[in-house]
Amino acid sequence: MSLVKAATAAVAMAASMAIATPAVAAPPHPFVFVHDNFQPASQAKGAGAVTYDKSLVPTSASVFIAEARVGGKGMEHHESPGGGAQHGKHGGTFVFLSLRGVAADHHFGIHVHTKPCGAKPDEAGPHYQNTKDPKQPSTNPKYANPHNEVWLDLTTNSAGKGYSKAWVKWHFRSGQARSVVIHKHATGTTSGKAGEAGARVACINVPFK
Repeated sequence: MSLVKAATAAVAMAASMAIATPAVAAPPHPFVFVHDNFQPASQAKGAGAVTYDKSLVPTSASVFIAEARVGGKGMEHHESPGGGAQHGKHGGTFVFLSLRGVAADHHFGIHVHTKPCGAKPDEAGPHYQNTKDPKQPSTNPKYANPHNEVWLDLTTNSAGKGYSKAWVKWHFRSGQARSVVIHKHATGTTSGKAGEAGARVACINVPFK
């Protein structure tokens, strides 16, 4: 399946999950699409995607990311404790990611982060959280979990390809989710380790809505 077909199918799935009945049907809006090749960290200033570990994410690798922000007409709207916009049980955000040409048979931890990519891995800031953990860095499973953050962990196949998707029942705060960071290993879930996934091996700039 091509990247475009996979993303289209994934976004269609998001729409079906988010729309309760034909009476309130509305297409997912807005969309964000990013398709780029990885560049060396030294070229981060003008790159859409950068790699910090060429053994795991070579410069020949590519990435595709799609976001669909979903909200039906007339849905209940309120602010979460962390300031994120909630849109009732049928609204939310869908994110799809596909990688090609990266390390084969490898499990990557992948999350949405708060700042754009930079020449240094830490410049992308912490994970985006709908309800912010007052204690940073956040390793408390109450906050560092796939319902309060966007986790896109995946395991590649023998050809170095893999994809993942995430659905959360909230929208990003404007301008506070700016990148997707690929980590060296799977994301931890236990207290004191929740959200941790090892070294940051690559980063993709994404203008999330």
